[in-house]
Amino acid sequence: MGVEGCTKCIKYMLFFFNFIFWLAGGVILGVALWLRHDPKTSNLLELNFDGAQAPSTFYISVHILIAVGAVMMVVGFLGCYGAIQESQCLLGTFFACLVILFACEVAAGIWGFMHRDTVSKEMMNYYDSVYDKAMTQSLTEDKKQAAASVLKVFHETLICCGKGHGSSIFTRLTDAAGVTDLCPSSGTTVSCHSRIQELFSDKIYLIGIAALVVAVIMIFEMIFSMVLCCGIRNSPVY
Repeated sequence: MGVEGCTKCIKYMLFFFNFIFWLAGGVILGVALWLRHDPKTSNLLELNFDGAQAPSTFYISVHILIAVGAVMMVVGFLGCYGAIQESQCLLGTFFACLVILFACEVAAGIWGFMHRDTVSKEMMNYYDSVYDKAMTQSLTEDKKQAAASVLKVFHETLICCGKGHGSSIFTRLTDAAGVTDLCPSSGTTVSCHSRIQELFSDKIYLIGIAALVVAVIMIFEMIFSMVLCCGIRNSPVY
């Protein structure tokens, strides 16, 4: 026989929230793995031209997210088991893990908010440098071909062409004249800057929404775990 009354209700509520927390960890892990292996981002972030690798800031964030998802699943299981077993030791360990995770999530959220446009800007700068090198006449023919092949990956992956509307039209004209072969066959004149912004900004907001939901769940779990721990300590059965 264990805790009774309201404390017993809290016990099952904590188990429920921990189960949701465990599922959320699985979802975050799955989303992070999808972000890591998404064909669009993989094609762009694995590009290399003239010794310059595409910016890896986005992948660093995704790898952190993978680690967080895995830790959440372990901590969620620990909380579920501790609640069912009514173990003060397990619940105390669970609470300590939650506090550390919550602090890390808040710190990561602040950093992410302050640098929310960094990934897009870094990728735009990388695209601009490759575009300029592909279009300039001062490069050797070999390097022009290397730059053109990298630029072609951008254009085919994002279905875009050029840095802005003007450069899109200019590149289409040079393609039509046979000077270059850079724009996708679809005939689009959409700016690659806008496509890059859409691609990475949408995914950053997806990560932010997931983090906010998890933070709310963690707050409830911390409250319930402490209440349950106190209830177990004060229970006459123990």
